[in-house]
Amino acid sequence: MLTAPPLAAAARRAATAAACGAAHRLLLPVCFLSSNPSAPSTLVPRRRFGHMSQECMAPRAPLPPVGRNFAVAVGDEILYGDAPELVVVSFYRFADFPDHAAFRLPLKELCEELRVSGGIILAPEGINGSICGTPVAVDKILNFIQEDGRLKGLRMIQSPVTPEDEAIHHGHTSHSPVGAGEDAPFRWDHVRVKLKKEIVTFGDPGVMPTKIVGKYVKPKDWNDLISDPDTVIIDVRNMYEIRIGKFKKAVDPRTNSFREFPTWVDDQFQLVQSGTLGSGGDDNGTGEPSADLNASKSKQLPRVAMYCTGGIRCEKASSFLLGKGFKEVYHLEGGILKYLEEIPKAESLWEGECFVFDKRVSVGHGLAQGTHKLCYGCKQPVSDEDMLSPHWEYGVSCPHCFATKSEEEKERARARQRQFETFGVIGGPHMGKSPRGSAANNAVEFIQLPKSV
Repeated sequence: MLTAPPLAAAARRAATAAACGAAHRLLLPVCFLSSNPSAPSTLVPRRRFGHMSQECMAPRAPLPPVGRNFAVAVGDEILYGDAPELVVVSFYRFADFPDHAAFRLPLKELCEELRVSGGIILAPEGINGSICGTPVAVDKILNFIQEDGRLKGLRMIQSPVTPEDEAIHHGHTSHSPVGAGEDAPFRWDHVRVKLKKEIVTFGDPGVMPTKIVGKYVKPKDWNDLISDPDTVIIDVRNMYEIRIGKFKKAVDPRTNSFREFPTWVDDQFQLVQSGTLGSGGDDNGTGEPSADLNASKSKQLPRVAMYCTGGIRCEKASSFLLGKGFKEVYHLEGGILKYLEEIPKAESLWEGECFVFDKRVSVGHGLAQGTHKLCYGCKQPVSDEDMLSPHWEYGVSCPHCFATKSEEEKERARARQRQFETFGVIGGPHMGKSPRGSAANNAVEFIQLPKSV
């Protein structure tokens, strides 16, 4: 239940006018937070769902009641309540969807109306996305998508987001590598709905998961399949993902992008099993000679078990292998995320953490927040050890990309980072978005309050 302390509109306007200059210098919407209305002013950056606020400052407000850590500004009142529960949902569906472009605007408008953030791809072959919002809002989005009969039966993975996690994501706690209001340059402060040729880039128009696809294996049956010595396990993700975690004995194709997978299958499909995390070198990390599948045409094609983050890449990869003549092609239903969600750590054959394409960066068993951060120079995961390297520079480079970047590229990245640290947005203050219309003063906005003031 929300409670509203008395608050004079005149005091609000006076506080706004008095600090407007400071707010414009900060180029961030801010609010006063203090347990004593006569105490010195404390400026705390505030966000209006990723948009710059026309009203640059809110008034002082008393501390919330015990157990309440969020405030809601509605016009001239501040209402206190519990932090809104958030969830992250990843979803996809392959479908014959030639009129996908017409779906973009209504979907984007609904996401914005419901304050759902994230990224969604629409293509002639279907839909692929990952969004964050309240459970009610996310359910409305997913139901709206599935009102189109072609998109019914979305494959989904849902993860909860705790208020503390959300605070870390948005730089509101001491655990965050950025200051309050300074989110990562590649942040999710609104929804992006993009039109593309493919929902996951493979580069082979002949591969159609809607026509032929491998056999799904549920997480509870996965261990038995990959423990069979006659099964070749293939991780179809990229090198930087595999570097931080994989299943035991999985083959690493050592691809930089999913587009390279067909070439790897045609030219370098290795039957040797990888025995180490983050394998490297020509021997696939095992210390044993590599065996080329194509070296012996008389050999029967092996049983293949493949996996990826959420299952979407395996749909295309398994379809591709079946088109190449493989008879037994299996893939993990729901991907690594579903496995980590359902299989207890004590029974798991997973080693390390799973890279995810959102602010969490990585997750572990039970989909718990992982330990990795993101290098914004190359968008690869970095460990605590990586950040001790002399090649680590926040927003610029890490040990995995330092040698690949020229000094000119690094200087551009430094300039970009300086812009973000100064203005809170890449490109300077003119890049900030203003709220639509004149309803800004009546808009509802959540303001996260510190646990102690």
